[in-house]
Amino acid sequence: MNGASTPTIDAARWWRSVGSATLRADLLAALLGALLVLPQGVAFARLAGLPPEFGIYTALVPCVVAALFGSSLHVTSGPTNALSLAIFVMLSPLAVAGSAEYLQLVFATTLLVGLMQLLVASLRLGVLANFIAPSVLTGFMAGAACLIGWHAILGVVALHHDAPSAAWVEPAIAVLTLLVTAALSRWRPRWPAMLVALVLAWVAATLLAAGTGIHARPLGALPRVLPPLSNPLLAAGELPSLIGIALALTLISLAQSISIAKAIAERSGQVLDTNREIRGQGLSNIAGSFLSSYVSSGSFNRSLPNYEAGARTPLAAVFSAGILLVLVGVAGPLIAGIPLAAIEALLLYVAWQLIDLPKIREIARFSRGDAITLGATWLATMTIRMELAILLGMALALGFYLDLSSRPAMRRMVPWGPGRRLTPITQIDEPVRECPQLVLLRMEGAVYFAATAHVREALRGLRERSPTQKHLLVMARSMNFIDQAGDRLWREELANRRAAGGDVYFHRPRTPVLVAWQRSGMMAALGTETIFETKNEAIAHIVTTRLDPEICARCTARIFHECPPPPTRGAPPASG
Repeated sequence: MNGASTPTIDAARWWRSVGSATLRADLLAALLGALLVLPQGVAFARLAGLPPEFGIYTALVPCVVAALFGSSLHVTSGPTNALSLAIFVMLSPLAVAGSAEYLQLVFATTLLVGLMQLLVASLRLGVLANFIAPSVLTGFMAGAACLIGWHAILGVVALHHDAPSAAWVEPAIAVLTLLVTAALSRWRPRWPAMLVALVLAWVAATLLAAGTGIHARPLGALPRVLPPLSNPLLAAGELPSLIGIALALTLISLAQSISIAKAIAERSGQVLDTNREIRGQGLSNIAGSFLSSYVSSGSFNRSLPNYEAGARTPLAAVFSAGILLVLVGVAGPLIAGIPLAAIEALLLYVAWQLIDLPKIREIARFSRGDAITLGATWLATMTIRMELAILLGMALALGFYLDLSSRPAMRRMVPWGPGRRLTPITQIDEPVRECPQLVLLRMEGAVYFAATAHVREALRGLRERSPTQKHLLVMARSMNFIDQAGDRLWREELANRRAAGGDVYFHRPRTPVLVAWQRSGMMAALGTETIFETKNEAIAHIVTTRLDPEICARCTARIFHECPPPPTRGAPPASG
């Protein structure tokens, strides 16, 4: 059953649509969600440097709170691979992973992330998530994948050395788990591949122990099913050192949650309230920090199957948490007997899935700047503190954008072809003639402080190369913004051209530009006779009233319809 076939439900008042049909659909989707998160929670907790039960705890309370207070009907929150790895990489230098001190740092960081998310939602700054470019997120994921894979391989090697009598058992179980997970994911994508692989690994380890007496090292029993209370304020003294880490995790979680919510909303047709979704994530992390959970966010591995399984309301996520509690209680002995080598194999599979090779190739082909940003973020993620790697990637992406925006396109135009359509000269493959008195220029992009040097140099070049072209008509529909520096630049150009006996004219400048000019007094300096609604109106006015008629009489270009006809051969020269 595909969620796309279900009728649209008002996300703001979804509870009004709850009935027997929606409850049945949500329960079925919840069962799949619980089956999916059981092995993921255990594996991701290990990835975060935490005991396995903390992955289960993070899939309970945060999942319920985010579903009830968020905006998306289908996003399911909980532990994720990227956040789990980020927590381990960022916090393990501060305390020994798994220790009591480490747990306090995890809970304090989770509280800070929740508060930051709540602040972002309250200030309606959900747009901040858009500042993580796809190249940064893809590079971060690839770098995280390499670290995950490396730690997973080291985990299997460590198990191998810890139990020399079972030297071949641990690698064999890891390979079996990896092959089963990969095969089911490829040929039976609707099956809970990770869960099936863990069950088979448990069966294989049990049979080997019974037949040979060789025991693979097990995961161990979970101490309790319900999450115990925790106090994130115990690490209050460490808060200054955690601010940067929490900020990086906030950016990662926002980017993940919002991108997942938007992707599923596009498929379901739901109108998403981004800030409400962020508020739900913030509340879920705040609540989770007091109930033994670490940083959570929307999980693509659970949200998309939840939607595809036919979930209709956020109750699917709530039911999923309840079913997970039952599963953990019933399957406690099975979970305790899962070989650690199988968990490491799952982490290796997760690492491989994180490296999106088609997207990496697409980004690398698209532009040099995106390729450099991706590669630098990838390398930085593996070599420096992860929060710094993300900030470095964001700085690079913004730097390339600023470099591009600081060089807005300025295209000289001429009438061309049968329809005399204004066409950029660079798009014409043969020599063209321009009006000797008027240059037509299409301005594309914002003229702001970083762009004024480029624009000023280009305008100066036009004046020096064609001193007789004293009049300038700017096609300003694509000049979408100017600041004070841009306003000053156009004042300079206006003064230079009027001093030379010409003028500057604008075709359809945008409303924000006109408002800025009105405030600065530029409109008074320009005068209403220099701003036009249509190109034809502008050209007709300039050619017939502003150009030098003596030059027009001698001109042989005559590229405008408004140009005067050439003098008749043999006719007497005009008097006066």
